[in-house]
Amino acid sequence: MIEHADLFGGLFLSAAGGGLLLPLFVIFVSAKLAAEIFERLRQPAVAGEILTGVLIGPSLLGLVTPNELTTALAEIGVIFLLFLVGLATKPADIFRVGGRALAVAVSGVIVPFILGWAVMLAWGTSSIESIFVGSAMVATSVGITARVLGQMGLLSLDVSRVILGAAVIDDILGLLILAVVSSLAKGNIDYLQIVTTAGMAIGFTLLIIVVGARTVNRIRPRIERLKVGQSYLIFGLSLCLGLALVASYIGVAAIIGAFLAGMALSEASENTDMPHQAEAVTEFLLPFFFVNIGMQLRLDAFLNRHIVLLALVITLLAVLTKLAGCGAAAWSMGRKKAIQVGMGMVPRGEVGIVVAQIGLGLHVITDGVYGVVLFMAIATTLIAPPFLTRLFRGERPVDEEPILPITQIS
Repeated sequence: MIEHADLFGGLFLSAAGGGLLLPLFVIFVSAKLAAEIFERLRQPAVAGEILTGVLIGPSLLGLVTPNELTTALAEIGVIFLLFLVGLATKPADIFRVGGRALAVAVSGVIVPFILGWAVMLAWGTSSIESIFVGSAMVATSVGITARVLGQMGLLSLDVSRVILGAAVIDDILGLLILAVVSSLAKGNIDYLQIVTTAGMAIGFTLLIIVVGARTVNRIRPRIERLKVGQSYLIFGLSLCLGLALVASYIGVAAIIGAFLAGMALSEASENTDMPHQAEAVTEFLLPFFFVNIGMQLRLDAFLNRHIVLLALVITLLAVLTKLAGCGAAAWSMGRKKAIQVGMGMVPRGEVGIVVAQIGLGLHVITDGVYGVVLFMAIATTLIAPPFLTRLFRGERPVDEEPILPITQIS
């Protein structure tokens, strides 16, 4: 027994740099300390956690380098975050704002893509590079906005639901654009594959929204009669991971599947402990997601003044196009809410980073353009939270008691 324990411990501690446990410890503790400092400064905790990634990552101190383990924990962390957000969102709420969310998503795709492509062409980059940058500017990282609104207990607002609904649609539209762009980079466009992927993504989303909650409500009594401990929680986590897996196979982001799983469970989970229990798991996993975003930034890519200037221009354009495009589509809600929606769609986060990595992997963008997109993705992720906090200050939840006690996430 002791020999096996030593062997197991050695796997975690013997490797250079402390093996697996040291980077986990450094990431988790430093992220939480930064979150506490930023909260005391009345700034969003998420901004502190992302900046922590820049500080401890390869660009500055080099204490931690992104690896398969930290990336896996980051992915699981954002999956659980969107699962919790889904638990606070009933299908009827999405249907109520569905038309407006669709308009916001479409406008938030067209405006950034066209202007991003045009500016990059005018800057002198190749046509395919310009298209890839435009595709990256289409992205929306709903995890960032959901975190901020969750901290403020405002996920029940109509404007929050418009943002969430638009982000889901945005992901599907962005998927189709990326499929076309990737096909162009390879020299041909597979129209059948694009149409099939679109049909599967839309069908999957509508199926879960329409029949998911109804099915869960029907089978809940049977689940609670199971002999295994915490049977309903286990069912919920299984559904979360299962739908995230299905979404990945279809080609949609796994977080969309997790969000739909939470939404399917939202009605049946009222007055249960599952949101609290799932939140406890998220408290551990989520810092890895935000720190991992910060660790992706490589400051050495900005030694060239030309690249620095281009990065600043693209970042400014990324903010303004979402504000203008999404805000215009939500203008009927009133000026303040339109601006809230626009700012809520600004973060590109991990989605923009993935687009940049695909372009680099296909050898259709240079290291400089890759650095520009990376800077834009992280900068927009840092810019949005402070503005969201100010824009939503003074707002009150629709319900006196929030459905999801996510406000404790820090």
